[in-house]
Order: sequence, then structure tokens, then C-alpha cells
Amino acid sequence: MRSDVSGRLRALLMLAMALPSVAYAHGVAVGDKGYIMETFGTRIVPFMYLGAKHMVTGYDHLLFLLGVIFYLYRLKDIGIYVTLFALGHSITLVAGVLTGVHVNAFVIDAIIGASVMYKALDNLGVFARWLKVQPDPRGTTMLFGLCHGLGLATKMLDFELATDGLVANLLAFNVGVEIGQFLALCVILLAMSFWRRSAAFERYATAANVLLLFSGVALVVYQVRAYFTTAPA
Repeated sequence: MRSDVSGRLRALLMLAMALPSVAYAHGVAVGDKGYIMETFGTRIVPFMYLGAKHMVTGYDHLLFLLGVIFYLYRLKDIGIYVTLFALGHSITLVAGVLTGVHVNAFVIDAIIGASVMYKALDNLGVFARWLKVQPDPRGTTMLFGLCHGLGLATKMLDFELATDGLVANLLAFNVGVEIGQFLALCVILLAMSFWRRSAAFERYATAANVLLLFSGVALVVYQVRAYFTTAPA
């Protein structure tokens, strides 16, 4: 069992090292990038679509959300945590773009990878059982939501958005992000509900969180490598 886990970790780390260093976790498709950079005026529907598309294809967001809801069974609790994450994400996305706060994309994406690692470690009981310290789960969810939003804001600032219609387009984009988050969450919850009703959940829940942890490690390694190997623009 231990050798299998070690093998998976090595495979993920090798994949992270092999990926081209120009990609970002918050990457935007070439066609979408061109549209964002060239459009002007208020474009509500297109920017809502782009926001939803980003969230649905944003694997770092989805991995973190999976970790957040992994052991949440009541819809009320899920709603609270997802709302905290969405609130943090929205604050830094909008404020970051409007104020021009720019953070190195590799650094912020490494922090986002670390958020996946944190949630996996929390689910595995590392903080409570081993370190005898339990971070406030709601506070950390909000904190990492702020980090996730800052990552996207940083990427959008690179596109030099037109000032004409900026606020409306930005709000539409954020609404699209939340719509995409809701749709992705519905799929995740549906899959989780089926899995939880089977005996395999208790058998493989720990392994799933170990894999989630390794995924976060791979994301961090990839971004750190890219930071040191990518020449500044």
C-alpha cells in the first residue's frame, strides 16, 4: 500500500515538472483571451459565459471545493462554506482588478495549490490529531477564497481590460464564476451522494484525500518550478 502511494506521488511530481512552464492554473483559452483584450463597452452575457467557463474548467477551484465538502453532509453546512468561499473569491476578484493590485501569477497559483494541500490535510485529521491544533475551517475557507479570487484578478489585469464598461463586465464575469461554481458543485455533490451510499466510501475516503494532497503538492511544485524557470515578460 505504501509503495503504491509513493508511486502515485512520484508520478504526480514528474507530471508537474514535465508540464510546460507557460501554463497557469488560472489560464484562459487563446480565443477567450483575445476577446477579453479586444472587446470594449458593456458585454454582460459574454463575460458571464467566460466566468462560468473559467470556474467549470478551473481544476484548482474544483479540487479545493471537493476537499471543502468532502465530509459535509448537511446542505446547510455546504451552503455556509461555499458562500464563504464565493464571498472571498468575489471580493478579491473585483477589488483586485479595480485597484490594479497585481501579484505574481506563479506565486498566487502556488498558494492556491497549497490551499488544496491544506484541505486534504485537514480532512485527514493531521492538524487535530498530530499537531493538536485545529484551524478555524470557516475562516480558512474564506481566506483561501480571497487567494483564489486574487489569482484570477491577477490574470485578468494582464489582459489590460478596456475601461469602457469595465465595472459591468467585471460584475458579469463574477456572476458567471458563481454560476459555474454552482453547476460544478451540483455535479460534485451528485457524485459524492452516490459514493457515500456505497461501502467503498469508508474504504477509500482516506486514500481519496491522500490523492487530493498529492495533487496539491504537484500544483505547488509545478508553479514554483515555473516561477524560477520562466523569464519575466
